[in-house]
Amino acid sequence: MGDIIGIIFAVLLLVVGAIGTVAPVIPGVPLSWGGLLLLKILPSTQDEISWTAIILLGILTVVITLLDNILPVWGTKKMGGNKKVVWGATIGLLVGFFLGPWGIIFGPFAGAFAGGILSGTKFLHAVKHATGAFLGYITGLVLKLITVGLILFFFLRVLL
Repeated sequence: MGDIIGIIFAVLLLVVGAIGTVAPVIPGVPLSWGGLLLLKILPSTQDEISWTAIILLGILTVVITLLDNILPVWGTKKMGGNKKVVWGATIGLLVGFFLGPWGIIFGPFAGAFAGGILSGTKFLHAVKHATGAFLGYITGLVLKLITVGLILFFFLRVLL
């Protein structure tokens, strides 16, 4: 009975983590990895995945989580943006979350653009800065989705 509750909790961590790959504020990749780690320590599934795989996926989780926080800022700065553009992209992502999938995708761009315009940047430069924030965000998103996909692969391999 304890293993069933553990497996249900592991599945919940994986699902919330998968949602967190696109939802702001929720640490998606670490939660998904935590679900896989939980499967590893449960008596009925502990031999189904190696510690090497758990550790390598854990390292990947840390690297991708760090990159996800760095890439939008790096992309913005690479295109010449300032702190207001970065803040605009962050606020755009948070607001965009409530507007559905398109808001999540284009919110950072719109926010970065607004931040650029509000800081006195000319229109074309604001578009350029917003593009950097957008590309950084999308790159981070793709890396998170790939990582959660890998975690899901191992997760399903353990359970099936």
